[in-house]
Amino acid sequence: MGNEAVLVYKVGFPINFIVANGTGIEKGCLLAMTDPMTAAAAVSLSQTPAGIAAQEKIASNGQTELAVYRSGYFRVKISGAVTVGDALAHSGTANFLIAVAANISGSKVFGTALETGTTGESILMELKIR
Repeated sequence: MGNEAVLVYKVGFPINFIVANGTGIEKGCLLAMTDPMTAAAAVSLSQTPAGIAAQEKIASNGQTELAVYRSGYFRVKISGAVTVGDALAHSGTANFLIAVAANISGSKVFGTALETGTTGESILMELKIR
C-alpha cells in the first residue's frame, strides 16, 4: 500500500480489534473504528480513528482480530501544511494525515504533530486516540 506509519517510540501495548477475514491490512495502516470495536482501513476525515495496525493482516487467512496501537510515537505522511502542535486527522488519501481546524471533534483526531512539514513529507506524530 505504501505510506504506512512507522513506530518510533513504543509507549504502550497494542490491543486487539475485530477485523474482517476477507480484508488485508498492512502493518502501519491508519485504521478507523466501527461498533463493536471493529477496525478497517481509514478512508475519510469523518471516521473515528481506531489507531495504527501493529502487524500485517493477510486477506482471507481466517484471522478476525488484529493488534492496534492507540498510543505511541510514529513517523506519518502528511498532506498539506502541518505545524508543530497541530491536531492530525485522516486526509481522505490512504495513510496520509492533515492538520485540522480547532473546531473539529476530538473523536476524529489521530494525534499531535511534533514536527512541521508539508505535503508528502514524513513527520513525527504522537498517536493519542481519545
